[in-house]
Amino acid sequence: MADQNQNKNGLPPTPGSSPNWGLWILMAVITGILLLAFTSDGNLGSAARNITLDEFRKDFRQGKIVLTEPDKFPIEVVSNDNSSNAIINAYAYKTDPAFNYAPFHMPFTESEELKTLFNRYGITETADDTKLPEVLGDKVISTEYFRKLGEEGRILDTKEKHPVIYYTNPERTEGVIVGEYRKNPEGAVDRKNIEPVSVTFSRTFQGDQVRDMLGSHAVYKVESNTWEMILINCLPVVLIFIILIFLFRAQGGGPSGAMKFARSRARLLDPSQNQITFKDVAGISEAKEEVWEIVEFLRNPAKFRNLGGTIPKGVLMVGPPGTGKTLLAKAIAGEADVPFYTISGSDFVEMFVGVGASRVRDMFAEAKKHSPCLIFIDEIDAVGRHRGHGVGGGHDEREQTLNALLVEMDGFTANENVIVIAATNRVDVLDPALLRPGRFDRQVVVNLPDAAGREQILRVHARKVKLDPSVDLNPIARATTGFSGAELANLVNEAALIAARRNKSTVGQSDLEEAREKVRWGRERRSLEITDKEKYNTAVHEAGHAICLLKTELRKSLPLHKVTIIPRGPALGVTMMLPDEDKHSEYKSELLDYIVMAMGGRCAEQVVFGDISGGARGDIQSATSIARKMVCVYGMSDKLGPIEYGTNHNEVFLARDISQTTRNYSERTAQLIDEEIQRIVTENYNRALTILSENKERLLLIADKLIEFETLNGDQIAELLETGVLSNPPTRELPPPMPEDADAPTDLQTPDDEPPAPAEQDNTNA
Repeated sequence: MADQNQNKNGLPPTPGSSPNWGLWILMAVITGILLLAFTSDGNLGSAARNITLDEFRKDFRQGKIVLTEPDKFPIEVVSNDNSSNAIINAYAYKTDPAFNYAPFHMPFTESEELKTLFNRYGITETADDTKLPEVLGDKVISTEYFRKLGEEGRILDTKEKHPVIYYTNPERTEGVIVGEYRKNPEGAVDRKNIEPVSVTFSRTFQGDQVRDMLGSHAVYKVESNTWEMILINCLPVVLIFIILIFLFRAQGGGPSGAMKFARSRARLLDPSQNQITFKDVAGISEAKEEVWEIVEFLRNPAKFRNLGGTIPKGVLMVGPPGTGKTLLAKAIAGEADVPFYTISGSDFVEMFVGVGASRVRDMFAEAKKHSPCLIFIDEIDAVGRHRGHGVGGGHDEREQTLNALLVEMDGFTANENVIVIAATNRVDVLDPALLRPGRFDRQVVVNLPDAAGREQILRVHARKVKLDPSVDLNPIARATTGFSGAELANLVNEAALIAARRNKSTVGQSDLEEAREKVRWGRERRSLEITDKEKYNTAVHEAGHAICLLKTELRKSLPLHKVTIIPRGPALGVTMMLPDEDKHSEYKSELLDYIVMAMGGRCAEQVVFGDISGGARGDIQSATSIARKMVCVYGMSDKLGPIEYGTNHNEVFLARDISQTTRNYSERTAQLIDEEIQRIVTENYNRALTILSENKERLLLIADKLIEFETLNGDQIAELLETGVLSNPPTRELPPPMPEDADAPTDLQTPDDEPPAPAEQDNTNA
């Protein structure tokens, strides 16, 4: 029996994977009954041609309705007690039959009723004299038969022959109507030349007209619509039955029932669909070793239990966004040969109190049935935040959910062989009870990768693209300090897109470098319209940054990479610096030099123009932030000493920090802090002003070269600063020409345009 509850991978079947065929069959039967009831109209299976009452009346008067054999081809008028409509079922000739005509005459005495009857049938022609024709015919008809002929449209009324009124007295009160009428076809009716017709009409408004028209030719029936009666009587019972089925299925744990609202939303990961292993995770070697012990324990528990070791109950992965926490969890799932449940922290919390706690209990109950197994909770800070914090005393639903999670992980009930792996980038907001050993026995820190780790990550992602054999990933890795794994993956993808845009067959070194600059500083905005004055101001500004950098010791730890006046992202120009190695410590001299470099742009504007612009707001913000950290955090102020001022210099947790003060110093100290920050920024601003005043000629020269070439690398800037000569000028890259004619072809295609012809591939790498 146990084998029936396992799939081919040894994992339990996914709930709700098999359809409920009984419910589908029931719904199909009900749908069939509804269609049968509403399409019957008392004439089930009939292939009659539906026509309107006016069309039927016209055909009836023209003799196209079969009247000669009422036993075989009757005219039936069927009505229903439950409906205001009725149906005429009759047979009509497909083609006009051959009719014979016979003369008739009808004596009459004039009255208002007869005048109305004559007008109805269009008999208005009167003979010039009162002398009757010699031959009147052998057919003398009564007024009632005349009325019937008129109703049936059998009185011949053509241009050649009209019924004529002959008066027999001078007072014109008596007379005779002489004319011809149409005889019904004689002989048997040819079945091939007739077809059934059906007419639906309103008994209330058109019933009298139908009776006057058909008279004794029709058979009148009153019957009940059986299917409609069944529907009316059975539909309420069927609806109640369906509602009961849904309720019972919900109580019984059906996959789509209403009671599933409180069930766990943890998804069982299918190993056949997860191809990620530890080979796909790079740059976090220590974290891989930590979690590999869990996989090894699950594979060979005796190795650890022989020494008295027990399986960890929980592992908390902590690190900045994009460092690979979720990727590491996917690798664990790919390596571990056990059931792996995955869920997000936000899937627990709902607006109804108690739902999240119920989901936690249900998740662990399901996991215990298939132990040993792993549960991965992504973004656990959504449910594991501090209890009792915030305005109003906290969040009852989230706190009850957290309480249930704490009890399930380490409570009175044994929870063996179920390992919880969680990930967060805000460990500071988690409840202390969640972090203690016994719940999360170990914290795995997943930091930003170093240079070697970044190179490994680049190599992992480079497997997915066609990389040129001459590409060296080491310089790219060293020039991407501070990049996370997600940013490096984006860099490789952007390089592939750039190479494809250039119609290359492989991704080259230049594509990777451009992708790195695009990810770090933004894409070039060559289409931005800038006046010559603003462009020259930008060149002077960026030249000031570059000269201040090269004239300080900061150039050794933060080399100048490139200066450009092409707008990138929100900036009109960028001075790019790329460190040769990762730095983990900050020195006072370097921070002071960085303030000098940051103020170089504003000082350059003041030296050259005698005026300043608002383009240095970001530089001022950066310099002020560094000075404040030097005084309040790093203790680099001689006047204030090595003391930390303020208690919260990291991210703020509003629920915890809203009622706490972050200021732990007096007003006098606050004034000293402001004075020290102002002194540090002002002194280094004056340093930058002095450097640029002494090198004003070089400043103008570099600005002119930036106007000419738009982009200069660090070596070219240094050469201009030292010698004033540019021995190896760069080639200015011009933007693609814009078409002059509005109808000229461009690379931008609309859905109505023809696709562009394929461009020839360039197999050379820049």
